[in-house]
Parts: sequence; C-alpha cells; structure tokens
Amino acid sequence: MLRKNAKVELIAAVPLFAQCSKRELAEIASLADELFLPAGRRLTAEGGSGHEFVVIAAGAAEVKRGGRVLTRLGAGDFLGEIALVTGRPRTATVTTTEPSRLLVLGAREFRRLLRDLPGLQLKVLDALGERLPQE
Repeated sequence: MLRKNAKVELIAAVPLFAQCSKRELAEIASLADELFLPAGRRLTAEGGSGHEFVVIAAGAAEVKRGGRVLTRLGAGDFLGEIALVTGRPRTATVTTTEPSRLLVLGAREFRRLLRDLPGLQLKVLDALGERLPQE
C-alpha cells in the first residue's frame, strides 16, 4: 500500500496533474483508491461504458483498438478520461501486461475534481484533444 506522500508524488508525476498545487495533489490522493491487478487483467473494453479514471503507479498495460496494438502504458501513464468527460463509449481496450499497482478515481470523484479544481479542466481538455481517435 502506498503511503499518502508516495501517492501524492505519483500523482504529481502524471502530466495531467503536474501543475497542481500541493493542496490539490493531496485532495486527488485522498480520493484515489489503490488497486493491485495481475497481468492479463482487462482495465477497459473498447465500446464499453466508462466509470473510472486510472493512473498506473507501477506495472504496464497494452492499449488496443480494433484488435491492433496502439501503444503500451507504464508507470505514470493514465487512461479513462475520454469516456468520463465525453460520455462516449471507451475508445480502446486496455489490458495489464504485468502485475500492476493502480490508482483509481471513480466517475463521481473525477467529476468532483473537475468541479473543485477549475485549472484541471483545461488540462483534461488538452489531454482529450491529443488522445481522441481520428474518425
């Protein structure tokens, strides 16, 4: 289990949260749940509904769309924001490729952060613009 300070440090390293204040980082850390998953566990399913935002604290995952590998994710990477913000179905299937430690924010907590930390809204929109699939 991550100590609170370690959780804050991990969250601060995520590009989406890198410019947050210490107070904001502590708030994010207090809302995030820690989860341990083995290799081969599906985190999201393409076309499914999204209910959480996930930060990979340790481990790795593979992102596939249409059965094709798009990228690999590792410590500090995040996923799930597109479905949470847009309400659209998941754009890809993400599966752990090794045992992984994750920080998870549910939809309610993620929306609360966007409401309570207005500066985060623009960062999330920037990340969305970079990650939305080309149609």
